[in-house]
Amino acid sequence: MDIATVVGLVAGITLVAITIVLGGNVLIFINVPSAVMVFGGTAAAVLINFPLSDVLNVMKTVRNTFTQDPGGPEKLIQKLVEFATIARREGILALENHTENAGDEFLQKSVQLAIDGTAPELIKDILTTELAFMEDRHTMAQSVLNATAAYAPAYGMIGTLIGLVAMLATLDDPSKIGGGMAIALLTTLYGALIANLFALPMLGKLRVRTASELLRKEIVIEGILSIQSGDNPRVVEQKLKAFVAPALRDQIIAGN
Repeated sequence: MDIATVVGLVAGITLVAITIVLGGNVLIFINVPSAVMVFGGTAAAVLINFPLSDVLNVMKTVRNTFTQDPGGPEKLIQKLVEFATIARREGILALENHTENAGDEFLQKSVQLAIDGTAPELIKDILTTELAFMEDRHTMAQSVLNATAAYAPAYGMIGTLIGLVAMLATLDDPSKIGGGMAIALLTTLYGALIANLFALPMLGKLRVRTASELLRKEIVIEGILSIQSGDNPRVVEQKLKAFVAPALRDQIIAGN
């Protein structure tokens, strides 16, 4: 589990809750019509904008923000250099006994393609295509979250306008103005919370995870093609280190 996501979400909810409790009456922040307007309106707008299947799939993608990040590319590079050493000494077919413990489905598939004697150009085409469609799936999930972050405050404002209209209709009774204004503003609050406590943070985390996964897969593609071509393990290592920052290159050296 990704502790950072859990801690951030719990901390955000806790801070809002503490602020509400310290502000006085908690019940004044609960209003069912306002919640229906914001949550229902946002869901309706998202469903209009995207196919139902994409909206449902985004929840599966959001779960990825709570899973443990596979980490940086350092261990992956070391694993590929290890594979290059084995292939250099024993032949590329010897890698078949080492792929089961690789812990990476994309890496296993890449190694298997090389073992099967697939042409380098075809390997690159297959893996690059998979990479592109993975990016498309992640981009769609990010688009749904981005739309949610846009629609939630908008429906919060719509709810506020509706509340203000209803309040103005009761100006002949000053005792109802304060309560009406509070209810009108709650929809804006709900919309802002959905956007800034959930949708936008999740969107940012998914973008980071996507960039990290793309980098890992690009390293695998380059590494497997280099191994298949029979490059020296040191050459493979230098090629793959080019993908990471100098500080990480030092960590890779320290790990060897």
